[in-house]
Amino acid sequence: MPKTRQLPKHCEIELDQLKILSDIEISRDDPLLKELVNLRKEVRSTLKLPKATRPVTVYLFRDESRYMQYMQERHPTLPARRAFFIGTPKELMVYAYWGEKTMEDLRHEYTHGVLHASLKTVPLWLDEGLAEYFEVAPEQPVGLNRDHAENLAISIQNGWRPDLRRLEQIEDVSQMQRADYQEAWAWIHYLLQGTPDGSQILTEYLKTLHAATHAPSFASRVLNDQPASGDRLTTHIAALNTQIMQTGYVVPPPQ
Repeated sequence: MPKTRQLPKHCEIELDQLKILSDIEISRDDPLLKELVNLRKEVRSTLKLPKATRPVTVYLFRDESRYMQYMQERHPTLPARRAFFIGTPKELMVYAYWGEKTMEDLRHEYTHGVLHASLKTVPLWLDEGLAEYFEVAPEQPVGLNRDHAENLAISIQNGWRPDLRRLEQIEDVSQMQRADYQEAWAWIHYLLQGTPDGSQILTEYLKTLHAATHAPSFASRVLNDQPASGDRLTTHIAALNTQIMQTGYVVPPPQ
């Protein structure tokens, strides 16, 4: 098999349930590895995830060209993207390449891996919403995706309203549009930072996914506990965007 179509294997490092296979030599104390380990701790702590039952393997190709050649050969139906998480019954895998946005890409895709290492099933909207939330660099305000907040604030001014029931009906990532990623992120940010009982609602739901083969409706739970959650989310995003414009990044306190 041509070398370009082989998985990275030059350097291999294992850190608990994280395995890195890279085309380029890296050390165990590399900042990238430290950040991934810290990310895993942050995700598990924030979401109170049950103990992981599966490891996650990260494949790091030396450059975009080799990465694209491998993905086109092995996963020809996937769209062109800088990184992917692929989960199978045998392995949880992240594919990425060394470049300017490697860390951002890995934070997003590795979050998927951490979730699937602990949970038996994860609804698509929740999977992507959490990945969008945790991909934000640690030096930035926690979970604050400024582009999403600003774009949603504009949409709200134009009459857009969130619809969690619609969002949770999306089951194929090919159906996810940019607006869906933004709304998924918004629900996560609202639940974790915009309402006092949101974190508990979310973590209790995640507990049910530890052994569930079919995810129950999350929208039903939220609307039962907070009938006006849609309006509260739009208020949260509008206030968040206002404070972004005024101060650069301040997150509004839970109401």
